[in-house]
Amino acid sequence: MSQRPAVFAVGAHPDDVEFGMAGTLSLLAAAGFEPHMMNVARSNLDSNELPEAEITLLRRREAERSAQVLGAVYHPPIVDDLMIFYEDALLRRLSAVVREIAPSIVLLPSLNDYMEDHTNAARLVITACFSRAMQHYRSEPPRRPTQQDVHLYHAQPHLNRDGMRNLVVPELFVDITSEMPTKRKMLGCHESQRRWLDETQGLDDYLESMMLAGAEVARLSGRPGCEYAEGFRRHSHVGFSAEDRDLLSEVLGPKVTRRAAASPP
Repeated sequence: MSQRPAVFAVGAHPDDVEFGMAGTLSLLAAAGFEPHMMNVARSNLDSNELPEAEITLLRRREAERSAQVLGAVYHPPIVDDLMIFYEDALLRRLSAVVREIAPSIVLLPSLNDYMEDHTNAARLVITACFSRAMQHYRSEPPRRPTQQDVHLYHAQPHLNRDGMRNLVVPELFVDITSEMPTKRKMLGCHESQRRWLDETQGLDDYLESMMLAGAEVARLSGRPGCEYAEGFRRHSHVGFSAEDRDLLSEVLGPKVTRRAAASPP
């Protein structure tokens, strides 16, 4: 096991991490954290033209190339598209991954997003982290429980809106302006997804939409000189950390701006 602290970035599908978390993941890697990446679903449905086996393999290779850009450890998906449910078998498999990594920081999807794969992935990750130290909870495959504190940070929903089209203003703003070349390169690895989103969701410019979302978060931060930012909301520390700490802000320091309204009284 690596002696470095670990950060685990989890998305529902290939490119979810790149859209909302990759800049922060890059900063944490530069700060000495061992980066880990995972997409829970295989994205086997992401083509109306290619055979299912072919698009599944293509999306896997694109995700692996993206992880290589950052030097991140890539963890393979565990379920088909639209089959991410909060259920026993998936929870046990995701728990095994969490126990293998023993992360100190987890970047995970929003609990309210435009599709259920995203929100269900978030719920699974939460419980996988919560159960990390439970001796009698058996992961699949079996992995020994871990005792470390873990700090969970929910990323912005896609395009910064929840499922009811409401703007979501994060608690923490991470200035990722310096990491945008890396973030663009990682997202650019997902060429098949760009074509799929253009065809099915009318997302004409895949990279541009990511940049626009990041620019909007930067504006919401009110931080002078910040062109692009990623936003996060902290999960409760209860059951995850002995202390109510904000480890992300401690590690990244001046890169993080806190929303004043979210400050404790």
